[in-house]
Amino acid sequence: MKKAKHEEVKMENDAQQPTGTDNISAQQNEQMTEQNSNNAEDVEKTEASVAQFEKEAAEWKDKYMRLSAEFDNYRKRTLKEKMDLTKYAGEEMLKSLLPVVDDFERGLATLEQSNDIDAVKQGIELIYAKFISFIQQKGLKEIEAKNLPFDTDFHEAVTKIPVEDKEMSGKVVDVIQKGYLLDEKVVRFAKVVVGE
Repeated sequence: MKKAKHEEVKMENDAQQPTGTDNISAQQNEQMTEQNSNNAEDVEKTEASVAQFEKEAAEWKDKYMRLSAEFDNYRKRTLKEKMDLTKYAGEEMLKSLLPVVDDFERGLATLEQSNDIDAVKQGIELIYAKFISFIQQKGLKEIEAKNLPFDTDFHEAVTKIPVEDKEMSGKVVDVIQKGYLLDEKVVRFAKVVVGE
């Protein structure tokens, strides 16, 4: 009986002590709990990252929309300025030309009253000189051509004529219509007669 009682106590002690499998189960439960808590933290971090990215995306979208609107306004403004510039480009030049027109009108009024042809001639020469001075101030200058070698960059040959002087061969003999440069750009080619 004593032996049976001893075995019973031993069995109770064994029952109270976890077995090897119970020990593994507890460790697995701990690991799973730890993993679940890690997963929850990861999910929270991911959600925070997604929220941060969404916020940054919204900021960038707002910046893009503002920049796009600013560029569209800039484009419209410059287009309007360009149209105005084209429309009123000659305004300043025409304004400067008005005194010459006034001189012509005064000259025409004097022409009707005057019998002195020399005075009329001098008046016309003065107006012409004033007009030439005006166009030179605006950067327009005459292309030199007569007695110079023919140059296709500045001259347009209307015809060729034979010349007695061999030095005039290939040179401009006569100018039919003057040519002009505007700040080194040809506005009108000089129409010339070339010797051959």
